[in-house]
Amino acid sequence: MSSSPRLPVSWTRILAGALLLAACARVPAAPPDAAAGAAPAAPAGAAQTLRATHQRMSDKLERSSFGRPIQLDSMETPDGLQGDVYAVVDHPLSEISATLRGPAHWCDVLTLHVNNRRCTVAKGAQGRETVTLYVVRRYDKPVEDAFELPFAYRVASATPEHLSVELTAESGPLGTSNYRVTLEAVALDERKSFLHFSYSYDHNAMVRLGTMAYLATFGSEKVGFTVTGKTPEGQPDYIRGMRGLVERNAMRYFLTLDAYLSAPGADQAERRQRRWFAGAEQYPRQLHEIDLDTYLALKREDRQRDGGTGAPSSR
Repeated sequence: MSSSPRLPVSWTRILAGALLLAACARVPAAPPDAAAGAAPAAPAGAAQTLRATHQRMSDKLERSSFGRPIQLDSMETPDGLQGDVYAVVDHPLSEISATLRGPAHWCDVLTLHVNNRRCTVAKGAQGRETVTLYVVRRYDKPVEDAFELPFAYRVASATPEHLSVELTAESGPLGTSNYRVTLEAVALDERKSFLHFSYSYDHNAMVRLGTMAYLATFGSEKVGFTVTGKTPEGQPDYIRGMRGLVERNAMRYFLTLDAYLSAPGADQAERRQRRWFAGAEQYPRQLHEIDLDTYLALKREDRQRDGGTGAPSSR
């Protein structure tokens, strides 16, 4: 096996940050006067606004290249990256609200991701709830090497017509900040709902430089989902670079939600894991990293280490 060139310590840390960004999601802090776990009424017109988005996207959703009604958008913001997934799902809003309200449920959701090896929930000052995720740079790294990412959990709105849940963190490791993961859902009819999942974060100039260096070298073959043209062979040419990175992460996390909604029970951990893996494998060009047996073995190890039930621990 050939040896790799030795990098200066500073660049090693920057590339470690790039790998972390390729592995995890982040979230901005809730407003200081917002009680965690509260379920206020939706802002005026929030449900109507999301329904209008569904109407505007109806043609794209019907012609989606994902094989189901999904639209994925991405952008580079002035300070970071953002990915948005819009989807019609075969779950009534009442079921989605019951399934995804509560930080423990979100621990179960987020740990479906191959790089997320542990999750804990805790109550802090004024009863605010925190979800702490333990993220490894690669799935084969031990949990002892994981970065801790503490997210503030908040139900921003919950009505029979509209749900909005936020996970936020003001700062993260290695120059990242303002993590925000948001799920918004609106009822379309008695059986279907429209979801908007948003994932964004900021990074400083050094992290951006390191991430771009990683994507230009070790990650040069990685692509996202947006088609930018055709290859000389006539195949779709997919977006690369920073937007490709955020598109892969956004889709991986949307698939965790999709898998959890399909099998929400406490005794359904392996069924959810198989569903998440199968969902990711539908897009091997973008998302394949690991074989099923290895993935299930890692998740089984995590459950056994944390008590064998698959439930998140409290601190």
